[in-house]
Amino acid sequence: MAASLRTIALFEASKGVLVLGASLALFRFINTDWQAYAETLVRHLHLNPANHYPRILLHWAGNITEPRLMALAFGAIFYAAVRLLEAYGLWLGRHWAVILGMASAGLYLPFEILELLAHFSWLGFGVFAANIVIVAILWRHHR
Repeated sequence: MAASLRTIALFEASKGVLVLGASLALFRFINTDWQAYAETLVRHLHLNPANHYPRILLHWAGNITEPRLMALAFGAIFYAAVRLLEAYGLWLGRHWAVILGMASAGLYLPFEILELLAHFSWLGFGVFAANIVIVAILWRHHR
């Protein structure tokens, strides 16, 4: 049973480290002209800016503001901290971490079900199945 908790702990720690790295990278781009980057990318890829997806990208890039980017970066740091805290607790076999893990993995399940019903994909199904397995392992350990 401890091996399954440690496997989940490693998985959660990897998510935490990945998101932490991404959030720290966002701080590097706080004062970046995202609109210019998006326009350059669209031109470089020879895309028509009037088409659906390039237009979405250009609209999104034009709406990035420093406060939004800061909020996103700090939100990502908070998410990473929760993942790393959960991983630490699971690695040590702490009961609170098992409960936190069940809650955090279980929280996504209704949204994943709705997404699968609206737009089925094998990747989405794999993520859903992985979260079911994680919740089941943690539930078994909790009991």
